[in-house]
Amino acid sequence: MSQMPQQAALPKCPSCAEPLEPGDLFCGACGYDLSAVPAPPADQPTLTMTGAPDGDVDWPEPEPATTGGTEPRAHRATDVPGTDSGGTPLHTPEPAASGVRFDRPVEAPEPAEPEEYPLQAPDPRAEPPAQVCVACRAGRVDGDGYCENCGHAQPRERDHMERESGPVAAISDRGLRHHRNEDDFTVAHTTLPDGSPAALAVVCDGVSSATRPDDASTAASRAAGDVLLAALPRGTHPQAAMHEAIVAAAKAVDALAEAPEGAREHAPHQNAPACTIVASVVASGLLVVGWVGDSRAYWVPDDRSAPPARLTEDDSWAAQMVAAGLMNEAEAYADERAHAITGWLGADAYELEPHTASFKPDRSGVVLVCTDGLWNYAEAPEEMAEVLPPDAAARPLHAARVLVGHALDAGGHDNVTVAVVPFPTPPQGAGSA
Repeated sequence: MSQMPQQAALPKCPSCAEPLEPGDLFCGACGYDLSAVPAPPADQPTLTMTGAPDGDVDWPEPEPATTGGTEPRAHRATDVPGTDSGGTPLHTPEPAASGVRFDRPVEAPEPAEPEEYPLQAPDPRAEPPAQVCVACRAGRVDGDGYCENCGHAQPRERDHMERESGPVAAISDRGLRHHRNEDDFTVAHTTLPDGSPAALAVVCDGVSSATRPDDASTAASRAAGDVLLAALPRGTHPQAAMHEAIVAAAKAVDALAEAPEGAREHAPHQNAPACTIVASVVASGLLVVGWVGDSRAYWVPDDRSAPPARLTEDDSWAAQMVAAGLMNEAEAYADERAHAITGWLGADAYELEPHTASFKPDRSGVVLVCTDGLWNYAEAPEEMAEVLPPDAAARPLHAARVLVGHALDAGGHDNVTVAVVPFPTPPQGAGSA
């Protein structure tokens, strides 16, 4: 999870290293009794650093936004037989009717005797039964969602989210160490003007040390998804639509910083809401990715004899050191500053530089769009491909569950979000030079 520096660090739980509020008797994340304080485990949060990266990254230059009706050139990853493909606008299917009807042949009934003790309808003015803690099974849950007995935080709706839209599926999970889920996503599918299908996925990771990181990720993912959903059916080139979507997402996050007058006086140390973003669109044999920050997109071909690939380059300290030739990847990512991000969406971002790239894979496969809560446990493309089930294209939701489960089994130190976007077999000649 991306983070920015805090001016006044709160004390942390000695068991799970989650921030504590003054006066807490129990940890809100794991329920640890704070009366006994052993030495806290080592946990190095990700921090952001301001400033633009020095030096050029060894990665295809992003195509400029189209002007004058000229479509951007599509880069072909010649060293990768397949490249990942990305999304299309969201269209959530209508839920099925939930009513139940019993149609049975009815024999002539005998005269029914009146009920002696008819049940009374519940009084709407009566208070609902108190919620019982899922951890200790005894304490009542207060209005803030914490057990009054053991202090355990109760599950929230956002703690675990699963969605499908056409061929695309995504899952976001709170993880095992954080007290809330600050990631969010949008998945969708639509059709282009020629009637061909398109699919999209947007994944955002809230910057933990900023204020309202969960709101930032939600605002960004929805704004980007809405733009893609509107632009693709109009015939806008997917790469140009991706650029517009990231700009719209940045504006949506910037708007969250417009707090009411006087709010800054009560919390002068808080940074503006912020998040990272990565998105993918798959349409007409073209795979487009766009990103700002350290969330990533991976390509895994269905033919596992072909090599997988990472399609994005992090806006991070580690990537900056590697690009400048000062460290190799192993050295850079072993450094405690490795995950300090140099680009994000937010009113206090140094400069918005949306990265976009397009590819024409020559075979079918899937695109994995994820936050660092997943790729921290499968960083190399080969590692990600090894975890991904071989039938991921046919069962994207199952594949997403397997990937999230891998992160949780490996420690789940961060929120985990991943979207699986199948890339179908391209039309004949689509992968030719």
